[in-house]
Amino acid sequence: MKRYLKTSLLAGLLLLLVGGFLFSFWLHSYSTSPLSTSASPAIIEIERGKTLKQVSHQLNDRNLIGNPSGFVLFAYLNGKQNQIRAGEYRLSGTMPPKQILETITSGHSILYTLTVPEGYRILEIAGLVEAAGLGSRERFVAETQNRDLIQTVDAKTEDLEGYLFPETYKFPKNAGEHRIVETMVQTFRDRAYRDTYRQRAEAMNLSFHEVVTLASIIEKETGAPSERQIISSVFHNRLKLNMRLQTDPTVIYALADFDGNIRKKDLSVESPYNTYLYPGLPPGPIANPGLDSIEAALDPADTDYLYFVSRQDGTHKFSTNLNDHNKAVVKYQLQGG
Repeated sequence: MKRYLKTSLLAGLLLLLVGGFLFSFWLHSYSTSPLSTSASPAIIEIERGKTLKQVSHQLNDRNLIGNPSGFVLFAYLNGKQNQIRAGEYRLSGTMPPKQILETITSGHSILYTLTVPEGYRILEIAGLVEAAGLGSRERFVAETQNRDLIQTVDAKTEDLEGYLFPETYKFPKNAGEHRIVETMVQTFRDRAYRDTYRQRAEAMNLSFHEVVTLASIIEKETGAPSERQIISSVFHNRLKLNMRLQTDPTVIYALADFDGNIRKKDLSVESPYNTYLYPGLPPGPIANPGLDSIEAALDPADTDYLYFVSRQDGTHKFSTNLNDHNKAVVKYQLQGG
Protein backbone atom coordinates (compact mmCIF):
# COMPACT_ATOMS: atom_id res chain seq x y z
CA MET A 1 0.00 0.00 0.00
CA LYS A 2 2.80 2.42 0.93
CA ARG A 3 4.65 1.53 -2.27
CA TYR A 4 1.45 2.26 -4.28
CA LEU A 5 0.99 5.64 -2.60
CA LYS A 6 4.61 6.51 -3.19
CA THR A 7 4.32 5.55 -6.85
CA SER A 8 1.12 7.59 -7.23
CA LEU A 9 2.72 10.63 -5.67
CA LEU A 10 5.71 10.35 -7.95
CA ALA A 11 3.45 9.95 -10.97
CA GLY A 12 1.38 12.96 -9.91
CA LEU A 13 4.50 15.04 -9.37
CA LEU A 14 5.82 13.97 -12.76
CA LEU A 15 2.54 14.98 -14.38
CA LEU A 16 2.70 18.37 -12.66
CA LEU A 17 6.25 18.89 -13.84
CA VAL A 18 5.41 17.86 -17.38
CA GLY A 19 2.25 19.96 -17.30
CA GLY A 20 4.14 22.94 -15.95
CA PHE A 21 6.81 22.51 -18.58
CA LEU A 22 4.25 22.25 -21.35
CA PHE A 23 2.36 25.30 -20.02
CA SER A 24 5.57 27.33 -19.76
CA PHE A 25 6.51 26.24 -23.27
CA TRP A 26 3.05 27.24 -24.60
CA LEU A 27 3.09 30.55 -22.75
CA HIS A 28 6.55 31.42 -24.04
CA SER A 29 5.62 30.37 -27.56
CA TYR A 30 2.35 32.31 -27.47
CA SER A 31 3.82 35.50 -26.03
CA THR A 32 6.79 35.62 -28.39
CA SER A 33 5.19 34.42 -31.63
CA PRO A 34 3.60 37.11 -33.83
CA LEU A 35 0.37 36.30 -35.61
CA SER A 36 1.80 37.33 -38.97
CA THR A 37 5.13 37.93 -40.67
CA SER A 38 3.97 40.59 -43.13
CA ALA A 39 1.00 42.49 -41.70
CA SER A 40 0.72 46.25 -42.15
CA PRO A 41 0.61 48.50 -39.05
CA ALA A 42 -2.81 49.49 -37.77
CA ILE A 43 -3.89 52.31 -35.49
CA ILE A 44 -5.95 51.01 -32.58
CA GLU A 45 -7.84 53.31 -30.25
CA ILE A 46 -8.37 51.94 -26.76
CA GLU A 47 -11.16 53.87 -25.14
CA ARG A 48 -11.12 54.85 -21.51
CA GLY A 49 -12.90 52.28 -19.30
CA LYS A 50 -12.47 49.26 -21.59
CA THR A 51 -11.76 45.98 -19.81
CA LEU A 52 -8.84 43.68 -20.57
CA LYS A 53 -11.24 41.14 -22.07
CA GLN A 54 -12.79 43.76 -24.36
CA VAL A 55 -9.36 44.95 -25.47
CA SER A 56 -8.18 41.40 -26.19
CA HIS A 57 -11.19 40.81 -28.45
CA GLN A 58 -10.59 44.19 -30.13
CA LEU A 59 -7.02 43.14 -30.89
CA ASN A 60 -8.20 39.76 -32.14
CA ASP A 61 -10.82 41.36 -34.41
CA ARG A 62 -8.10 43.52 -35.99
CA ASN A 63 -5.93 40.44 -36.61
CA LEU A 64 -3.25 41.58 -34.19
CA ILE A 65 -3.35 38.56 -31.86
CA GLY A 66 -4.79 35.08 -31.88
CA ASN A 67 -6.48 33.47 -28.88
CA PRO A 68 -7.86 36.42 -26.85
CA SER A 69 -8.16 34.23 -23.75
CA GLY A 70 -4.46 33.44 -23.96
CA PHE A 71 -3.71 37.18 -24.13
CA VAL A 72 -5.83 37.79 -21.00
CA LEU A 73 -4.05 34.96 -19.17
CA PHE A 74 -0.64 36.26 -20.23
CA ALA A 75 -1.54 39.74 -18.94
CA TYR A 76 -2.65 38.32 -15.57
CA LEU A 77 0.49 36.22 -15.19
CA ASN A 78 2.56 39.37 -15.78
CA GLY A 79 0.52 41.47 -13.31
CA LYS A 80 -0.61 43.88 -16.05
CA GLN A 81 -4.30 43.10 -16.10
CA ASN A 82 -5.16 46.54 -14.69
CA GLN A 83 -2.45 48.57 -16.44
CA ILE A 84 -3.91 49.04 -19.93
CA ARG A 85 -3.88 52.73 -20.82
CA ALA A 86 -6.43 54.49 -22.97
CA GLY A 87 -5.09 56.06 -26.15
CA GLU A 88 -4.18 55.44 -29.76
CA TYR A 89 -1.47 52.91 -30.53
CA ARG A 90 0.27 51.87 -33.74
CA LEU A 91 0.33 48.07 -33.64
CA SER A 92 0.95 45.28 -36.12
CA GLY A 93 0.31 41.55 -36.39
CA THR A 94 4.08 41.19 -36.80
CA MET A 95 4.44 42.22 -33.15
CA PRO A 96 4.37 39.32 -30.65
CA PRO A 97 1.66 39.52 -27.95
CA LYS A 98 4.33 40.33 -25.36
CA GLN A 99 5.33 43.48 -27.27
CA ILE A 100 1.70 44.44 -27.87
CA LEU A 101 0.94 44.13 -24.15
CA GLU A 102 4.00 46.22 -23.27
CA THR A 103 2.92 48.89 -25.77
CA ILE A 104 -0.67 49.27 -24.58
CA THR A 105 0.34 49.31 -20.92
CA SER A 106 3.18 51.81 -21.40
CA GLY A 107 0.93 54.79 -22.12
CA HIS A 108 3.21 55.73 -25.03
CA SER A 109 0.36 56.33 -27.41
CA ILE A 110 0.49 58.17 -30.73
CA LEU A 111 1.21 61.87 -30.25
CA TYR A 112 -0.24 64.68 -32.35
CA THR A 113 1.63 67.93 -32.95
CA LEU A 114 -0.06 71.19 -31.98
CA THR A 115 1.83 74.36 -32.89
CA VAL A 116 0.60 77.57 -31.26
CA PRO A 117 2.06 80.67 -32.99
CA GLU A 118 2.94 83.82 -31.07
CA GLY A 119 0.11 86.33 -30.97
CA TYR A 120 -2.77 83.89 -31.31
CA ARG A 121 -5.89 84.53 -29.26
CA ILE A 122 -7.73 81.91 -27.20
CA LEU A 123 -10.39 81.52 -29.90
CA GLU A 124 -7.73 80.95 -32.56
CA ILE A 125 -5.92 78.36 -30.42
CA ALA A 126 -9.25 76.64 -29.77
CA GLY A 127 -9.66 76.36 -33.53
CA LEU A 128 -6.23 74.73 -33.83
CA VAL A 129 -7.09 72.22 -31.09
CA GLU A 130 -10.32 71.25 -32.83
CA ALA A 131 -8.68 71.07 -36.26
CA ALA A 132 -6.03 68.71 -34.85
CA GLY A 133 -8.77 66.42 -33.53
CA LEU A 134 -7.61 66.95 -29.96
CA GLY A 135 -10.78 68.40 -28.52
CA SER A 136 -13.79 70.62 -28.84
CA ARG A 137 -13.45 74.35 -29.48
CA GLU A 138 -16.17 75.10 -26.91
CA ARG A 139 -14.72 72.86 -24.19
CA PHE A 140 -11.25 74.30 -24.75
CA VAL A 141 -12.54 77.86 -24.33
CA ALA A 142 -14.40 76.77 -21.17
CA GLU A 143 -11.18 75.33 -19.72
CA THR A 144 -9.41 78.65 -20.25
CA GLN A 145 -11.87 80.07 -17.70
CA ASN A 146 -10.82 77.54 -15.03
CA ARG A 147 -10.36 79.58 -11.86
CA ASP A 148 -7.75 77.22 -10.38
CA LEU A 149 -5.52 77.58 -13.46
CA ILE A 150 -6.04 81.34 -13.58
CA GLN A 151 -4.83 81.64 -9.99
CA THR A 152 -1.58 79.80 -10.76
CA VAL A 153 -0.41 82.76 -12.85
CA ASP A 154 -2.20 85.44 -10.83
CA ALA A 155 -4.15 86.60 -13.89
CA LYS A 156 -6.54 89.48 -13.22
CA THR A 157 -9.12 88.59 -15.88
CA GLU A 158 -11.82 85.99 -16.33
CA ASP A 159 -9.80 83.78 -18.67
CA LEU A 160 -6.23 82.79 -19.52
CA GLU A 161 -5.77 85.08 -22.51
CA GLY A 162 -2.06 85.89 -22.56
CA TYR A 163 -1.04 82.88 -20.48
CA LEU A 164 -1.24 80.06 -23.05
CA PHE A 165 2.41 79.91 -24.02
CA PRO A 166 3.11 79.79 -27.79
CA GLU A 167 5.04 76.60 -28.44
CA THR A 168 4.96 73.32 -30.37
CA TYR A 169 3.28 70.69 -28.21
CA LYS A 170 2.65 66.98 -28.60
CA PHE A 171 -0.49 65.43 -27.13
CA PRO A 172 -2.17 62.02 -27.35
CA LYS A 173 -5.61 62.08 -28.91
CA ASN A 174 -7.34 61.46 -25.58
CA ALA A 175 -5.41 64.14 -23.65
CA GLY A 176 -8.53 66.24 -23.14
CA GLU A 177 -9.01 69.98 -23.17
CA HIS A 178 -8.10 70.46 -19.50
CA ARG A 179 -4.72 68.77 -19.88
CA ILE A 180 -3.95 70.80 -23.01
CA VAL A 181 -4.75 74.12 -21.32
CA GLU A 182 -2.94 73.05 -18.15
CA THR A 183 0.18 72.13 -20.17
CA MET A 184 0.21 75.51 -21.92
CA VAL A 185 -0.17 77.36 -18.63
CA GLN A 186 2.56 75.28 -17.00
CA THR A 187 4.85 76.04 -19.95
CA PHE A 188 4.11 79.73 -19.42
CA ARG A 189 5.03 79.38 -15.74
CA ASP A 190 8.27 77.57 -16.60
CA ARG A 191 9.34 79.94 -19.39
CA ALA A 192 7.92 83.35 -18.49
CA TYR A 193 6.67 83.49 -14.89
CA ARG A 194 10.18 83.76 -13.50
CA ASP A 195 11.29 85.50 -10.33
CA THR A 196 13.70 87.69 -12.29
CA TYR A 197 10.93 88.83 -14.64
CA ARG A 198 8.51 89.54 -11.80
CA GLN A 199 11.20 91.49 -9.94
CA ARG A 200 11.93 93.50 -13.08
CA ALA A 201 8.22 94.28 -13.45
CA GLU A 202 8.03 95.42 -9.84
CA ALA A 203 11.05 97.70 -10.38
CA MET A 204 9.17 99.28 -13.31
CA ASN A 205 6.15 99.79 -11.07
CA LEU A 206 4.12 97.32 -13.14
CA SER A 207 2.32 94.17 -12.12
CA PHE A 208 3.30 91.06 -14.04
CA HIS A 209 -0.23 90.97 -15.46
CA GLU A 210 0.37 94.45 -16.88
CA VAL A 211 3.65 93.27 -18.40
CA VAL A 212 1.90 90.37 -20.13
CA THR A 213 -0.82 92.75 -21.32
CA LEU A 214 1.78 95.14 -22.77
CA ALA A 215 3.70 92.22 -24.28
CA SER A 216 0.55 91.05 -26.07
CA ILE A 217 0.15 94.49 -27.67
CA ILE A 218 3.82 94.54 -28.69
CA GLU A 219 3.37 91.06 -30.18
CA LYS A 220 0.43 92.19 -32.33
CA GLU A 221 2.15 95.42 -33.43
CA THR A 222 5.52 93.87 -34.31
CA GLY A 223 6.24 92.99 -37.91
CA ALA A 224 10.04 93.00 -37.74
CA PRO A 225 11.48 91.27 -34.65
CA SER A 226 14.27 93.85 -34.44
CA GLU A 227 11.66 96.53 -33.67
CA ARG A 228 10.15 94.90 -30.59
CA GLN A 229 12.11 96.94 -28.04
CA ILE A 230 11.54 100.18 -29.97
CA ILE A 231 7.78 99.57 -30.13
CA SER A 232 7.92 98.77 -26.42
CA SER A 233 9.63 102.12 -25.79
CA VAL A 234 6.81 103.99 -27.56
CA PHE A 235 4.19 102.44 -25.29
CA HIS A 236 6.29 102.94 -22.16
CA ASN A 237 6.83 106.60 -23.10
CA ARG A 238 3.11 107.11 -23.66
CA LEU A 239 2.22 105.44 -20.36
CA LYS A 240 4.62 107.73 -18.49
CA LEU A 241 2.96 110.78 -20.08
CA ASN A 242 -0.54 109.38 -19.45
CA MET A 243 -1.17 109.43 -23.21
CA ARG A 244 -3.68 107.05 -24.70
CA LEU A 245 -1.89 104.15 -26.39
CA GLN A 246 -4.13 104.39 -29.47
CA THR A 247 -3.17 101.01 -30.82
CA ASP A 248 -5.38 99.28 -33.39
CA PRO A 249 -4.96 95.68 -32.13
CA THR A 250 -6.76 96.56 -28.89
CA VAL A 251 -9.70 97.92 -30.89
CA ILE A 252 -9.76 94.79 -33.03
CA TYR A 253 -9.85 92.70 -29.85
CA ALA A 254 -12.86 94.68 -28.68
CA LEU A 255 -14.80 94.19 -31.91
CA ALA A 256 -17.23 91.30 -31.92
CA ASP A 257 -17.35 90.97 -35.71
CA PHE A 258 -14.03 92.20 -37.08
CA ASP A 259 -13.87 91.48 -40.82
CA GLY A 260 -10.22 92.28 -41.39
CA ASN A 261 -10.66 95.99 -42.05
CA ILE A 262 -10.58 98.55 -39.26
CA ARG A 263 -12.70 101.63 -39.92
CA LYS A 264 -12.83 105.09 -38.37
CA LYS A 265 -16.12 104.30 -36.61
CA ASP A 266 -14.49 101.25 -35.00
CA LEU A 267 -12.11 103.51 -33.10
CA SER A 268 -15.02 104.74 -30.99
CA VAL A 269 -16.39 101.31 -30.03
CA GLU A 270 -17.27 101.28 -26.34
CA SER A 271 -14.94 98.85 -24.60
CA PRO A 272 -12.31 99.01 -21.84
CA TYR A 273 -10.00 97.42 -24.42
CA ASN A 274 -10.33 100.43 -26.74
CA THR A 275 -7.11 102.34 -26.13
CA TYR A 276 -8.33 105.15 -28.38
CA LEU A 277 -10.98 105.94 -25.75
CA TYR A 278 -9.26 105.04 -22.50
CA PRO A 279 -5.76 105.85 -21.25
CA GLY A 280 -3.43 103.26 -19.84
CA LEU A 281 -3.31 99.56 -20.54
CA PRO A 282 -6.45 97.53 -21.29
CA PRO A 283 -7.75 95.20 -18.54
CA GLY A 284 -5.81 92.23 -19.83
CA PRO A 285 -3.82 90.71 -22.68
CA ILE A 286 -5.29 90.78 -26.19
CA ALA A 287 -3.32 87.73 -27.37
CA ASN A 288 -0.78 85.20 -26.16
CA PRO A 289 2.70 86.73 -26.51
CA GLY A 290 5.94 84.91 -27.00
CA LEU A 291 8.96 85.22 -24.72
CA ASP A 292 10.65 87.82 -26.95
CA SER A 293 7.71 90.19 -26.57
CA ILE A 294 7.60 89.66 -22.81
CA GLU A 295 11.30 90.46 -22.62
CA ALA A 296 10.77 93.55 -24.81
CA ALA A 297 8.02 94.76 -22.47
CA LEU A 298 10.48 94.43 -19.59
CA ASP A 299 13.42 95.94 -21.46
CA PRO A 300 12.31 98.75 -23.80
CA ALA A 301 14.81 100.62 -25.95
CA ASP A 302 15.94 104.01 -24.71
CA THR A 303 14.12 106.38 -27.08
CA ASP A 304 11.94 109.48 -27.09
CA TYR A 305 9.55 108.04 -29.66
CA LEU A 306 5.82 108.54 -29.12
CA TYR A 307 4.45 107.51 -32.52
CA PHE A 308 4.95 104.94 -35.22
CA VAL A 309 3.32 104.12 -38.54
CA SER A 310 3.66 101.14 -40.82
CA ARG A 311 5.90 101.48 -43.85
CA GLN A 312 3.79 98.73 -45.48
CA ASP A 313 6.76 96.36 -45.56
CA GLY A 314 6.60 94.97 -42.03
CA THR A 315 8.67 97.78 -40.52
CA HIS A 316 7.64 101.11 -39.00
CA LYS A 317 8.59 104.75 -39.15
CA PHE A 318 9.04 106.12 -35.62
CA SER A 319 8.55 109.76 -34.62
CA THR A 320 9.04 111.84 -31.50
CA ASN A 321 6.31 114.40 -32.28
CA LEU A 322 2.91 114.58 -33.90
CA ASN A 323 4.02 116.80 -36.80
CA ASP A 324 6.64 114.32 -37.98
CA HIS A 325 4.21 111.48 -37.43
CA ASN A 326 1.55 113.12 -39.60
CA LYS A 327 4.11 113.56 -42.38
CA ALA A 328 5.01 109.87 -42.08
CA VAL A 329 1.32 108.92 -42.26
CA VAL A 330 0.93 110.91 -45.50
CA LYS A 331 4.07 109.39 -46.98
CA TYR A 332 3.57 105.75 -46.05
CA GLN A 333 -0.21 105.40 -45.74
CA LEU A 334 -1.79 107.98 -48.04
CA GLN A 335 0.87 108.11 -50.74
CA GLY A 336 1.95 104.50 -50.50
CA GLY A 337 5.54 105.25 -49.45
